[in-house]
Amino acid sequence: MFSVHRLVLLAASALFACSAADAHIQQGEAALTLKYDSQTRGPVPIPPSERGLQTAIAEPWFKVSREPMVLEGPAFERSGDLLFCDVSGRRVLRLTRHNQLSTVIHLSDGAPGGLAVHKDGRIFIAAMNIATRTGFIVSVEPDGTKMQTIVPVTAHYMPNDLVFDAHGGLYFSDFRGISTEPTGGAYYVSPDAKTIMTVLPHLAMANGITLNPTGKELWVTEFSRNLLHRVQLVDPTTIAPFGTAIAYHFTGPAPDSMRSDSDGNLYVAMYGQGRVLVFNSNGIPIGQVLLPGRDEGHNLQSTNMAIKPGTNDLLIVTSDGNGGQGATIFHAKVFAKALPLYSHRRNND
Repeated sequence: MFSVHRLVLLAASALFACSAADAHIQQGEAALTLKYDSQTRGPVPIPPSERGLQTAIAEPWFKVSREPMVLEGPAFERSGDLLFCDVSGRRVLRLTRHNQLSTVIHLSDGAPGGLAVHKDGRIFIAAMNIATRTGFIVSVEPDGTKMQTIVPVTAHYMPNDLVFDAHGGLYFSDFRGISTEPTGGAYYVSPDAKTIMTVLPHLAMANGITLNPTGKELWVTEFSRNLLHRVQLVDPTTIAPFGTAIAYHFTGPAPDSMRSDSDGNLYVAMYGQGRVLVFNSNGIPIGQVLLPGRDEGHNLQSTNMAIKPGTNDLLIVTSDGNGGQGATIFHAKVFAKALPLYSHRRNND
């Protein structure tokens, strides 16, 4: 049994603890109050781990539309003209060096989202129909004629983005799946377009896809799980021993398409954030490009980009959604010149 003295001590201790806690709450009330500041206000604040990165602010380069329009898939032709996709209108567009805009082709069965140019000039188009969860890849001549099917709808993929390797084989990302059911992946179409081979399966909405300068490392973004995958290759479809890793886990919405430069840096468009996040060849963040108006909620639908061959001019395609600023291509100078493209090789290379 407790003595009277011990009961008095316990009661005194309890009273002191309550008083101390109450005093702490009163003294710390101001310090514990959360308040917005310049780093946290706005729809898409930069995550704390990325605030110290070297930062460039992009500038408007070409106004595609003053009405809402989703843009995607920029790719340069050997002529210097820029191709890109009007996803909303199911069109592939061409912007000439003299800023003349025209339609290359209109697709009836799906919305184009990814482009890659073959060294013979053909334009390869990845297209999806979100409503039916189907997709395909076709090729056309530069004038939009002579369409050929590369990956048919019956193959049951949802091709999102494309990149050629040095042999003329084509990697594509498969946008199928959700975060809890990763049924998409990264695949390879042989140079003769007769065989489709699995490279990296079980991804949730695989989106961006690119190769490093040697062609021995494949990078893939996973839109639905916010991941950056690094895949070391023995050959186009064989992963090296211990060759796969998740190099980065993104914060917030959401890694979209990406490109490489000649130094092996990666440029990842952050859809929903109005910025491009830049990684070195080991997948370590080293910089970012911010789009104007992002702190006020404008130009957040940054989907993709291209680096103009022979330069370090980065062109970013972006939509403002219903924000009133339409669809714009932005420009920024970046770390290194464009990775030499398969499209710019001579046919006998």
